[in-house]
Amino acid sequence: MKRLVMIAAFLGAAPALADEGMWTYNNFPAAKVKEKYGFEPTQQWLDTMRLGSARLAGGCSASFVSPDGLVMTNHHCARGCVEQLSSAKQDYLANGFYAKSQAEEKQCPAMELNQLVDITDVTEALNKSTQGMAGKQYAETLKAEMNKLEKDCVAGDDKVRCDVVTLYQGGKYNLYKYRRFQDVRLVFAPEHAIAFFGGDPDNFEFPRYDLDVSFVRVYQDGKPAKMDHYFKWSEHGAKEGELTFVSGNPGRTSRGLTIAELEYQRDVMLPKTLMSLSELRGMITEFQRRGPEQKRISSNLLFGVENALKAMKGKHEALLDKAFFAQKVAAEQELRKKVDANPEMKKKYAGSWDEIAKAEEQLTHIRKELAFMEQGSGFSSQLFYIARALVRGADELPKDNGQRLREFSDANLPALKANVFSPAPIYAELEIARLTFSLTKLREELGPSHPFVKKVLGKESPATMAARVVKGSKLADVKARQAVFAGGKAAIDSSKDTMIQLARLVDEDARGIRKTFEDDIESVIRKNSELVAKAKFDIYGTSMYPDATFSMRLSYGSVKGYSASGKTVAPITQMSGTFEHATGEEPFALPKSWLKAQSSLTPTTGMNFVTTNDIIGGNSGSPMLNKNAEIVGLVFDGNIQSLGGDYGFDESVNRTVAVHSDAIIEALQKVYGANRVLEELRPGSTQTPPVKANPAG
Repeated sequence: MKRLVMIAAFLGAAPALADEGMWTYNNFPAAKVKEKYGFEPTQQWLDTMRLGSARLAGGCSASFVSPDGLVMTNHHCARGCVEQLSSAKQDYLANGFYAKSQAEEKQCPAMELNQLVDITDVTEALNKSTQGMAGKQYAETLKAEMNKLEKDCVAGDDKVRCDVVTLYQGGKYNLYKYRRFQDVRLVFAPEHAIAFFGGDPDNFEFPRYDLDVSFVRVYQDGKPAKMDHYFKWSEHGAKEGELTFVSGNPGRTSRGLTIAELEYQRDVMLPKTLMSLSELRGMITEFQRRGPEQKRISSNLLFGVENALKAMKGKHEALLDKAFFAQKVAAEQELRKKVDANPEMKKKYAGSWDEIAKAEEQLTHIRKELAFMEQGSGFSSQLFYIARALVRGADELPKDNGQRLREFSDANLPALKANVFSPAPIYAELEIARLTFSLTKLREELGPSHPFVKKVLGKESPATMAARVVKGSKLADVKARQAVFAGGKAAIDSSKDTMIQLARLVDEDARGIRKTFEDDIESVIRKNSELVAKAKFDIYGTSMYPDATFSMRLSYGSVKGYSASGKTVAPITQMSGTFEHATGEEPFALPKSWLKAQSSLTPTTGMNFVTTNDIIGGNSGSPMLNKNAEIVGLVFDGNIQSLGGDYGFDESVNRTVAVHSDAIIEALQKVYGANRVLEELRPGSTQTPPVKANPAG
């Protein structure tokens, strides 16, 4: 993390340096790209990039790669679908999946895909509606106005999704309008062993040798959706030194936060999260030892926990770097001095940092109750999530749209219903294990004498209670959920379902702590963060990129190696290295299909590569594109040095890791014989029969 110190003084203040920045599409620095790389993106080019890109609502990115709705993303982004479609008899995670015909494409139980079609600046409308307000009034008015803007944008069309996106910590607000696809079907996924080759030891490392790719297809009215915009495949994959673009949906960064907010993350949130994830990993690992079926049904959960754990460690280490943090402090002090030196700005902005600090201090006092009563730490269960949604839906939906909780607004209802009524299997044994663990942590963190703990557990142990409420619930049956939802408040009040009864039992307390947070803490941070952002605009201008918000962004860079521990790291690995890296033992064991096809593969084919593009979690599945808007790769990771990227960017070592486009074609053709996919990516490419190994079935 030492190298981040070199640019830390500029973070969240002056315009971005080097290839830094996850830029919004309506504020992309085309002139800077031209100055450095000799290519200036036009508005038409930007529109093509935006419309060819996609977002998986569950937390990943993707791209359209054919006119018939074929979509490319990462295997690890689609693995939830792959696992849900699997069974003890047919494990698609272990064996892979390939639909040899359109009829064999399987619908993902709970996947939504969005295409960004329009961006509107709504800052003035929101600022006007909340002018002069603070606290509860500010929070409720802002929520109501956001709900209204989104509802008006959707206009009752379930095929449209609209989100008000907060930028610059509230300095600006944009309304993003999406084309929504909720019928998404799996087309191709390789075996887990090659998609995540190297497993957790290789995660966030480079050199890498992963084929982390999957293909799905979006349908509309029961037919493959016709796409006017999609990315074509490059004739030649990424080359060293080539200009590259990443269009995707980076999750969350914290480069513009105040020191008080960063201190809360460093001293409270991150250490607690790391401890919780470590303990959860232990629980899942132990659960997997019960047998092969237990391992299968919990593998996706373990993958997510291990990935998050490693990422959080990197973030924490960045904030623990004293020199780096000192530079962040210096940057904020410099900004505050400039504000104080101007009487008009001092009057408007000077107190904002202190107000945020007070709110963060208050957050430390309610953190445990908020996390365990409302935010899910105390009730880790799919059945409980469903039960809570049904219970709250019965209360929220009769209200005026502007007064509802945000997740129950008219604009958000289609996504919520898709999750609640998903036919994805729910496994009672795993539910009991997860709920037992979370209830145990609830009692441990809040204390056995806490009124909420006594209310929840009574005289039962966490294990006894978890088993009782899971076994006594019928919510694993989608029809049972639909019946309760249709019955509204009367059905909830009369329900004998044990999970619904639990959700009803805790809802008043959970809502109470949420309201305290939203009215007294979140509203203060939002309002004053907006003022801090405006101070930055007044001093530094608006030629800055905002923190990532899981909304569409575009970054630029180039294929470039780096130095680590005194050694030069080449930017591109070759397919031959995949076999050299293999040991035959997990997680370095290659699937049989690859071993069988080894002799037919071209050893010098590019496998993975790195670029200087600025990304963060959420960019997984993003297309890596050249200046002609052609696919040259598929983003799936960052290197270990990029884990501090939540707080800063250093072009000398921060790298995006991508699957080489040539590797995808080579594998589809020679390992899997996936001619149907190949023909869509490169029409006419399957005229010569490929060498066919053992395609996944």
